[in-house]
Amino acid sequence: MIGIGSGLQVLVATQPVDFRRGAESLASLARSMGHDIAAPGTVIVFRAKRADRVEIIAWAGSGLVMLWTALGEGAFKWPPVADGVMRLAPAQLAALLEGLEWSRVQPRRRVAPQAFR
Repeated sequence: MIGIGSGLQVLVATQPVDFRRGAESLASLARSMGHDIAAPGTVIVFRAKRADRVEIIAWAGSGLVMLWTALGEGAFKWPPVADGVMRLAPAQLAALLEGLEWSRVQPRRRVAPQAFR
């Protein structure tokens, strides 16, 4: 498994896509929705119609990287299908890829540092 850092911005396309599409085609789809695929630390997650497969694309500085994964049995836990994009915390993405209920994972709240007295 690829490490998922805390500074990652995770965008999930909520509509299923045709998994015959390649990385460039998925990036074009993301751009058409107004997302900058080349933004540092951004990954975009796409789902298959049966919800048993996931494709993730990210910009690696010199080109696109695509990760494809599938569950041996069952399906990934997905939100109801709706238009648009939703955001996940990196920990929620890790839970999703493990086939766990990602919605039960709460992102850590950032607390402003306090000055020493």
